[in-house]
Amino acid sequence: MFVRKKRNKSGSVSVQIIDKSDGYRVFRTVGASNEQNKISLLVQKAWNIIRTCDGKQDELFLFQTSEEAAVKRFLGQLSNQQVRVVGPELIFGTLFDRLGFGSIPEALFRHIVIARLAHPVSKLKTVDYLYRYQGVVVDADSIYRFLDRLNDKHKEAVERLAFEYSRGVLGHISVVFYDMTTLYFEAEDEDDLRKVGFSKDGKFQHPQIMLGLLIGEQGYPIGYDIFEGNVFEGHTLLPTLDKIRQKYGLGRPVVVADAGLLSRDNLKLLAAEGYTFILGARIKNESDASKEKILEQAKRINDQQGFDLQRADGSRLIVTYSEQRRKKDAYGRERGLVRLRQKIKSGKLSKEHINNRGYNKFLTLKGNIEVSIDEIKAERDSLWDGLKGYITNTDLSVEKVVENYRQLWRIEKAFRISKTDLRIRPVYHYRRKRIEAHICIAFVAYTIIRNLSDYWNKVGLG
Repeated sequence: MFVRKKRNKSGSVSVQIIDKSDGYRVFRTVGASNEQNKISLLVQKAWNIIRTCDGKQDELFLFQTSEEAAVKRFLGQLSNQQVRVVGPELIFGTLFDRLGFGSIPEALFRHIVIARLAHPVSKLKTVDYLYRYQGVVVDADSIYRFLDRLNDKHKEAVERLAFEYSRGVLGHISVVFYDMTTLYFEAEDEDDLRKVGFSKDGKFQHPQIMLGLLIGEQGYPIGYDIFEGNVFEGHTLLPTLDKIRQKYGLGRPVVVADAGLLSRDNLKLLAAEGYTFILGARIKNESDASKEKILEQAKRINDQQGFDLQRADGSRLIVTYSEQRRKKDAYGRERGLVRLRQKIKSGKLSKEHINNRGYNKFLTLKGNIEVSIDEIKAERDSLWDGLKGYITNTDLSVEKVVENYRQLWRIEKAFRISKTDLRIRPVYHYRRKRIEAHICIAFVAYTIIRNLSDYWNKVGLG
């Protein structure tokens, strides 16, 4: 028997016990969830069920030899305190040293980074993990004091080691990718750093900080910075670039970022500082004259083709067309309109619904209370289906601009790894230096994961 995780149509993951002793059948479905921590608990529960099945303990493990069964019986007699997990130390510890992080004169630094990779939990639970599975005896106060030392004495050296690794792999860093995310706190009180603001995690009642991440091509880490939780993300791009450029002599690479960081001030500042950039564009927000030109030019291009227009500030607006994107845009709009029609028909469309964003922009009010869908407005919106815009001040070709921008998914993956695999959020610390040390540890852990990925690719594991 073994445990299988199966994704359902609803998006949740079912945890099942599969029996292969006589064909292939689902022995038992333990449960389903779409939260990673609950899925992990269900997997653990499933293995416990397998181990305790009546009278078949040694036969339930697939491909188990008599020697393996004897080893399992021996291990079953040990307490948790007698077990030492060596896999994380062998793998992550080796990479930790190869990247140079072993030069930091703090034994706890190594233990906490490896724990973040192998068993990412709160610092208090890390104490238990280190004792149970690594034989390391440490108390919570020692960890907190270490975080203070890490931030005060070693943080800059740690960040430089990560940067030097990326520069060694990439050589000349000609393109960098920037994005922001929010990290929320399990607390209600704000301070100078932790502020309530627009939350990308949907935790609007929690104070948060903003985390800006800069990576190179193929997702190699360059650097990061943190900001107050209520700062506008567009105001973080240039400070982060300048800070990292001054620290490492980075030069002025091409900066790639999404439309959320697009503002007139940002473009002026980037150009004034000598940066070239590729940013996502909101083409529907262009001037009426520009929008007419875009729609007129779009009639002359086919799938995967594009064109560029000169903007008043000297930058170029590049527009591309994708048939696949057109189908997706049309499907999304039609689905939204179907829901609106159902709400209108049921008479349950309230002021709250009208104020919501999204496809409610197609609603129109007649008289005092009559609500209907503006079909002409919906039809005009369909003219933009399949079109995607980019703003750049480079002289790169349309194809090269699009190719560079499409690598932004790597920074989204970096955030996803940090938030799920490394569980960088929620943050339980409240002192700034410990918050910064916590993020520094996650940055090191991500660097090790990126390095491990290189080895996987070299041996063909993907």
